[in-house]
Amino acid sequence: MTVSALTVLVTAIVVLVVVAALGWAYKTANRLDRLHVRVDLAWQSLDAALARRAVVTRTIASGLGPEGKTLAAAADRAERAERIDREVAENALSAALAPIDPQTLRPQLVAELADADTRVSIARRFYNDAVRDTLALRTRRPVRLLRLGGTAPRPAYFEIVERAPAA
Repeated sequence: MTVSALTVLVTAIVVLVVVAALGWAYKTANRLDRLHVRVDLAWQSLDAALARRAVVTRTIASGLGPEGKTLAAAADRAERAERIDREVAENALSAALAPIDPQTLRPQLVAELADADTRVSIARRFYNDAVRDTLALRTRRPVRLLRLGGTAPRPAYFEIVERAPAA
């Protein structure tokens, strides 16, 4: 084998390795982008489910009298809270809903509240699953070193206390 043939072979191997690395980086960055989109869509779904629960809570509060004002205020605070403060506000709403006896409510409201709670629970699980998958990819060393996450903010889990379903 001549020196020029060896040089061509080494150059071809180096080019192949560089192309493979660039392909992997492109594929990983694309996947990470799709995961961030998934997190955003899951957040929109969770936000809608939480808003629906707030509407049902205000409907329940309208029939409770004086203690209903506190419940309605908690629902308003939860619905208007910034994303960073949303967990605390939603936990306060759950705590305000806890002492309400389902036996004192119309069956339709009990069913709507149970449905809203179920939708919140499912949406929260989907959101947290999306966050888990995104963080799993973002925390890999090559992804961090190459900064493939770009400027997208790091997603955070959404943890709230779930109400026990009404009997």
